[in-house]
Amino acid sequence: MTVRSVKMSIGYGGGGIAVKGRPPETLVHLKRSIVKVKAAEVYLAHALIISIARLTNDPNYKAFRQENKILPAVDHLLATIGINLTNGGGFPQLIKFQEHFKKYRIVVFGGLHCGDIVFDGQ
Repeated sequence: MTVRSVKMSIGYGGGGIAVKGRPPETLVHLKRSIVKVKAAEVYLAHALIISIARLTNDPNYKAFRQENKILPAVDHLLATIGINLTNGGGFPQLIKFQEHFKKYRIVVFGGLHCGDIVFDGQ
């Protein structure tokens, strides 16, 4: 999957904080639903691990966000599922991730609008 454009969100973060026009680094701290992934490769696996750590109150969540301890977790996840993301990923990889993470629903949006769903792993 290739990201072709990134748009700034418009709206309010929790507590009535305006986020229009703020840089992504600020949005990551204001909106709990946004996860910043710094990975050059395998960013899909990084995002899933960070998101699930957040949802499960994993004690390693902060370390994962700061890219500490995440590489062994990513390598373990990819080896467990049998996915190679060095050349990117697509729908087959998303389907495998969804099959592995059955307790969670993976949704990929094509833009900032909720109706622009590219993948919904119900």
